[in-house]
Amino acid sequence: MASTVQNFVQERTFPFFLTILILFLSAVILIFSNTFQSPSLYSDRRAESVPNPLPSSPPQATHLSKPKLNPAPVVTPPPPPLKDDVSENGGDDTVNVDMNWELCKGPVAVDYIPCLDNFKAIKALKSRRHMEHRERHCPDPSPRCLVPLPVGYRVPVPWPKSRDMIWYDNVPHPKLVEYKKEQNWVRKSGDYLVFPGGGTQFKDGVSSYINFVERTLAIIKWGEHIRVILDVGCGVASFGGYLLDKNVITMSFAPKDEHEAQIQFALERGIPATLSVIGTQRLTFPDNAYDLIHCARCRVHWDANGGKPLLELNRILRPGGFFVWSATPVYRNDERDQNVWKAMVNLTEAMCWKTVSKTVDSSGIGLVIYQKPESNSCYENHKQNIQLICDNKEGKNNSWYVPLSSCLSRIPTDSEGNLLSWPMPWPQRLSSKPPSLSTEGNVAQKFYEDIKYWSGIVSDVYMKDLAINWSSVRNVMDMNAGYGGFASALVNRPMWVMNVVPVDMPDTLSIIFDRGLIGIYHDWCESLNTYPRTYDLLHSSFLFRNLSQRCEVEVVVVEMDRILRPGGYVVIQDTEEMIKKLRPILRSLQWSLTLHQDRSLVGKKGFWRPTG
Repeated sequence: MASTVQNFVQERTFPFFLTILILFLSAVILIFSNTFQSPSLYSDRRAESVPNPLPSSPPQATHLSKPKLNPAPVVTPPPPPLKDDVSENGGDDTVNVDMNWELCKGPVAVDYIPCLDNFKAIKALKSRRHMEHRERHCPDPSPRCLVPLPVGYRVPVPWPKSRDMIWYDNVPHPKLVEYKKEQNWVRKSGDYLVFPGGGTQFKDGVSSYINFVERTLAIIKWGEHIRVILDVGCGVASFGGYLLDKNVITMSFAPKDEHEAQIQFALERGIPATLSVIGTQRLTFPDNAYDLIHCARCRVHWDANGGKPLLELNRILRPGGFFVWSATPVYRNDERDQNVWKAMVNLTEAMCWKTVSKTVDSSGIGLVIYQKPESNSCYENHKQNIQLICDNKEGKNNSWYVPLSSCLSRIPTDSEGNLLSWPMPWPQRLSSKPPSLSTEGNVAQKFYEDIKYWSGIVSDVYMKDLAINWSSVRNVMDMNAGYGGFASALVNRPMWVMNVVPVDMPDTLSIIFDRGLIGIYHDWCESLNTYPRTYDLLHSSFLFRNLSQRCEVEVVVVEMDRILRPGGYVVIQDTEEMIKKLRPILRSLQWSLTLHQDRSLVGKKGFWRPTG
């Protein structure tokens, strides 16, 4: 028996193992063959299901003249995996740079806002009568220092919990707690600052006040007819924060003043807000933008300087839009309040504003609601001998470093002379043709292509392949917003987007507001009016190529570092040349970087700060 087995082995072993080896090699070849072919196979399947594949860059807005980008090749296969700071060819082709970063110095370094904390320029002002000292005074050259972190800073409380409580150590400013302790704005509780939803005019709480406004004028219809609001002198922005529950997006603003850190509180809570003041210059919003403007004891003297502050509200208020004013002159009878009320009556009548409601709630707080005219008939028939109609030679939406006007602008019309209509009810207005969209050329086609592009790339790439923890993202900024397509694609997620239209790019901000979104004008060669550690994600789509012709890229990167929270992200779409230039600068800040298709750079800011 043993010899039989031995003979079998001797006779059969070699052919047997040779057969096994051939089968194994065939299987390996087949597997690798399928692997190499899989992108093209996926591309074929995707082409069948998606008639118009997404381009690698968004359609370019054409409201104003702008250099056109060369079209990039169409991208249809699934995106390749992110690479840890390497190029698509497998090597690191960036150039190392020697950046000697230093911390910002001085008593306000932790909360440094370069264009609002330029104390040398503020001290040299000849007047502070009209809030000039609260306006922008940018240093030259722009600072290159990095803001330090507050002692004990930690990752912010996530939304929606953050609306009601934030870490005290992240915004360690107790002055407002003491100053407003009787009005229930904010209180300190252990390691937290807690926001109970109170306010100077919110005796029964902000939710009750919001409902009171809607009951006063039924046409308001929060979140349907009224979608985009400006809250002047917003305090800690509880009004805007609670309106989010009603599908209303509010731009809350206040100056950086003795009401310490109120806007910083708002942003830490995850509520849209910006630092601004109605002083001598226009607000950085387009004409006819807001559905409703709100002021609850906002401490603005509306009739000052010939009524210029209220005329500025008229400029940015949509025709047919409302101004809700809740202040003591509305419901108190003492001499001072009544003098203010009489001045307001004279001014609003001269502006053709109609009083549509005036009332007092159960707590004794009163408000008046004015409506801006929807046509020019009142202006044309006005009997007062004042300069009513602005010449408007400087352009429709020019509001960057432009002095306040002492006149009224006509109600806008389209190219056929028809008065611009109110946008569609929300949410239809998000994707319907905006009233301010030009009818010339193929602008409308580009607008709808933009919606399709961003809807696809956000869902198919940004949410799946960019290694971003989206659950930690609440405050988002689109640094070059175009038509607002990026924000539109995020609208159903628990985050909000500040859409920035750079002053040297096509002016599309009116379209953004028409869509029911918010935004501002800005020049990225200067610092932004916001506190440090404001945003969780900064998005830049083909911003830097044009910007680098006017100022150094490092200036913009320093500003991005200032306003981004530790643990926050940047997503930069740009040319390969610009990506190569940006990567070493971001790396010198100790950011972790990943690269997608050689044209999208994803950076994550850490807690690193230079020593000393």
